[in-house]
Amino acid sequence: MTRHTGMILRVHCSMLGARVPDPVTAAKALEGSGTSVWYTPLSGLRHRMDDWAGTLDQVERDRADRFRFERDRERFIIGHGLLREILGKHLGVAPEQVIMRRGEFGKPYVPELPFHFNLSDTKDAVIIAISFEQEIGVDVETMERTVDHSAVSEHYFTEEEVGDISSSMDPKLRFLELWTRKEAVLKASGVGIMEDLRALRVNADLNTNRITHPDMVRLADPEYHLLTWHVKDSAHIISIAAHKPLGTVRFHTAG
Repeated sequence: MTRHTGMILRVHCSMLGARVPDPVTAAKALEGSGTSVWYTPLSGLRHRMDDWAGTLDQVERDRADRFRFERDRERFIIGHGLLREILGKHLGVAPEQVIMRRGEFGKPYVPELPFHFNLSDTKDAVIIAISFEQEIGVDVETMERTVDHSAVSEHYFTEEEVGDISSSMDPKLRFLELWTRKEAVLKASGVGIMEDLRALRVNADLNTNRITHPDMVRLADPEYHLLTWHVKDSAHIISIAAHKPLGTVRFHTAG
């Protein structure tokens, strides 16, 4: 029997300063190249939820209907409705005419688009990332979320990461920085979920990990580059991951 030894996965991490999103229309931003991230607090888009609900396809409607709490359903509709609006502007079609496909683990894509995209939400905000150059993964979290970071850290983080979090001036903030990094890498790979997150260290500038998760070994690139930043004057933390260095990532308001 052949022993499965996994793969070496290297993760480069960079911390940016606090960033202020620039106001720009989706149509204007999509005329460019490189990578862009759209950000918006949910409160600024709730008035559009009913319109966007009508643009979702059957898969998205079924997912929305499965949410137990209305706030979660609302967040899903706003995020996916905004995504459809942005993609529709590039394709020159109405949002409801954007035909979504899903990867093996549910990551959406549109075959005819010349760029890659990814969506993330937290309890009070949504972000959408688009790259004309490579597959990407993005994650957003909020300091407003109630979480027992000490307990979760012990279960999902490496020894080095746990020490990093506990020695930080703001342990909860550091926990969320690292959590968004892990999530962004998993989403960039297309896997989305990996049971043992302790196998994925992301707290150092360069992290060398041995991955044995079969789907991650099969789908992931051998190297990922991460950028993490805080949204100025808000409680939000964002990380974006890609297999090549990202360079300048434009940061926009959405809506």
